[in-house]
Amino acid sequence: MTRRLVIVALALAALGLAACGERTEPATAPGQQRVTLLLDWLPNADHAPIYAAQKIGAFKRAGLDVQIQTPSDATTPLKLLAAGRVDLAITYEPELLISRDKGQQLVAVGALAQKPLSSIISLRGKVKDPRDLAGKTVGVTGLPSDDAALKAVLDHAGVPVNRVKTVNVGFNLVPSLLSKKVDAILGAYWNIEAVELARAHKHPSVIRIDQAGVPTYNELVFAARKDYLGEQGEVVRRFMQALSRGAQAMRNDPTVAVDALVAANKDLNADDQLAMVRKSMPVYFPPAGKPYGWMEPLEWQQYGDWMYQSKLIASPLNASRALTNEFLPGQGLADSSSG
Repeated sequence: MTRRLVIVALALAALGLAACGERTEPATAPGQQRVTLLLDWLPNADHAPIYAAQKIGAFKRAGLDVQIQTPSDATTPLKLLAAGRVDLAITYEPELLISRDKGQQLVAVGALAQKPLSSIISLRGKVKDPRDLAGKTVGVTGLPSDDAALKAVLDHAGVPVNRVKTVNVGFNLVPSLLSKKVDAILGAYWNIEAVELARAHKHPSVIRIDQAGVPTYNELVFAARKDYLGEQGEVVRRFMQALSRGAQAMRNDPTVAVDALVAANKDLNADDQLAMVRKSMPVYFPPAGKPYGWMEPLEWQQYGDWMYQSKLIASPLNASRALTNEFLPGQGLADSSSG
């Protein structure tokens, strides 16, 4: 489920693992250890906690020299991670499960976005409810995961699939919507594209797919190689602890993250990013009582079962092998879920 980020402003312009119990968190770390982190896309509001942690010096205080990299191609992060070219990569739960289904020994070590961000977006109330999709044309990316999501939404709404026309627009989702080539799009994010459309007074209507028939999942996760976790588990633990401090600083003052994001990506508008970060705030954090970055194994199993039933993966999922909460703040090796 490769990131569909399309800069709406451009479109508008064009159209006019052994110990028992909890671990004691290391307060400081000897020396600086380099960690390469590959983003899923160019820096944007989805990455706000990372840039907040960097801004306040949380990584440095954890003894880490975190090198943030951006992919030249949004399809490459997991390939580069599996090849050992980077230490950590941001990806999507569906992509990680597909990669594991193909034999890659990759494990999710923490959630960046706790809930699905993908959504169905239309303009000026054309599709306010999934039942409104009947007789409409929907722009899709052509990814199998999007096709499966649309079918799930239609089934949940009781709309026959043959009542909806789909058009493969690739990743030109927003331009196809603005040009009225399609009535709605599936795959744009409610916290990014929908916010920018609203700020441009285009009056978007948004249906979050996890509220319309698709099982919930972690949209964005940090992934690592299984062998890297065995060798550098304490580095990952320090990384997640520092990240949680950055997230808290961002929660207290969103401009901490926004200033760092805009500095990292000159194409970003500070006011837009601030609106997006504020909109995203609830999904940056886990349910009360859970550590930062928490991934719910039962939800992963349910989503994996759906992917298997939808023929997105060839083998049934064992969620306990796909993720681990072991390296989150306050968690110990005895809590490991990886395998």
